[in-house]
Amino acid sequence: MKPRHFLVLAGMVVFSSVGDILLSRGMKGIGAVSLSHGLQLIPAVFNPWVSLGILFLLGYFVSYASALSWADLTFVVPATSFGYVLIALLSQLFLGENVTVVRWLGILLVSAGVGVVARSPHLTKDHEEAPAKVFSPALSAASEGNS
Repeated sequence: MKPRHFLVLAGMVVFSSVGDILLSRGMKGIGAVSLSHGLQLIPAVFNPWVSLGILFLLGYFVSYASALSWADLTFVVPATSFGYVLIALLSQLFLGENVTVVRWLGILLVSAGVGVVARSPHLTKDHEEAPAKVFSPALSAASEGNS
C-alpha cells in the first residue's frame, strides 16, 4: 500500500469520528426527534454543531469513496475500526460520556481484528475484472430473455 493510501484511511477515521462527535453534540442540544416527526430534522441542519458534523461526514464520504476505488470493501471498512477507539476517547473528552470497562473491552476486541485485516492484501482482484464477472451472468440472462 502506498503512503497516500494510509492517509486516506486515516482521513476516514478522523473525519468520521469528529463528524460523529459534532453531530452528537448538536443533536443533544436540539433534543429528541421522533421519526414520525422527521421534519424536525430540517431546522437541525442549521445548528452550527450539526452543520460542522455534516461537513466532516462529507469529508469521510469523499475519503471512503476514494478508498473504495483502490481497495476491497472488506479491507476498507475493517481498516477504519480504529475510529471506535477515537470516538470513545473524544466522547469522554468532549461529550462527558462514561465509557465503561466493558465498552472498552468490546472496542479493543473489534479493533484487534484490524491486525488480521491489515496483514491481508488490500485488493484481492483487479477492479476492472470484478464488476464484469459479478454482473455478467445477470446481464447475460437478461439479454437472453429479451431475445
